[in-house]
Amino acid sequence: MNDNGQTPTIEIKNLVAGYVPGVNILTGVEMVLNQGELVGIVGPNGAGKSTMLKAMFGLIPVRDGTVEFNGEDITDRKAHELVEMGIGYVPQLNNIFPSLTVRENLEMGLFLRPEKVKDRIGYVVDMFGRLGERMDQRAGSLSGGERQMVAMGRALMAEPSVLLLDEPSAGLSPALQDQVFIRTRQINRAGVGVIMVEQNARRCLQICHRGYVLDQGQNAYTNTGNALLHDPKVIELYLGTLAKVD
Repeated sequence: MNDNGQTPTIEIKNLVAGYVPGVNILTGVEMVLNQGELVGIVGPNGAGKSTMLKAMFGLIPVRDGTVEFNGEDITDRKAHELVEMGIGYVPQLNNIFPSLTVRENLEMGLFLRPEKVKDRIGYVVDMFGRLGERMDQRAGSLSGGERQMVAMGRALMAEPSVLLLDEPSAGLSPALQDQVFIRTRQINRAGVGVIMVEQNARRCLQICHRGYVLDQGQNAYTNTGNALLHDPKVIELYLGTLAKVD
């Protein structure tokens, strides 16, 4: 239960996970996503941020701890089961089918329910207007920003209640990064809970309701996004002088 007496949408308890036997990247991470929240996960390279998302989404084995979704234990469930339950995931790399058109990529996000494809494509185009002009273009020929729109759009096709985003602004120009953050906030305001792992810590903390700073596989700090953005220790250790705001 959270402070309001409600069951969190997602709750991670003492999560331990890694890629190689005997080597743990996560060493007891805790995290809560309440209904309708946008939660940011920041921290230095190698802190375990992306590993946490992969463990949540059943892509690497969990060695200890649990992942719960609406009070149900989903630890080590397969990715396709989690999609059917309402959890979408957008990886940082290899997140589109480059040889398929934009339309075909979006259709892949809802191939089990073809009768809903038209309505959901309409929803995605409303969110990412540029994709409406690129429907018959091969996704591999798109710009980096457009490819990210396709990846996020495909995850939204299945009407998830939670979206896991792994470094959605990585490799994009500052202007395109800003578009990703704006769209992420719009997706959240439309009722989708979001967990966003980001290297652009300052921008992430500006838009998220709450944030977690991971370091060496554990929670270092957690607070509202705004409080973390102004915390002197967080600024000194993780954000740098560029993060200082009035």
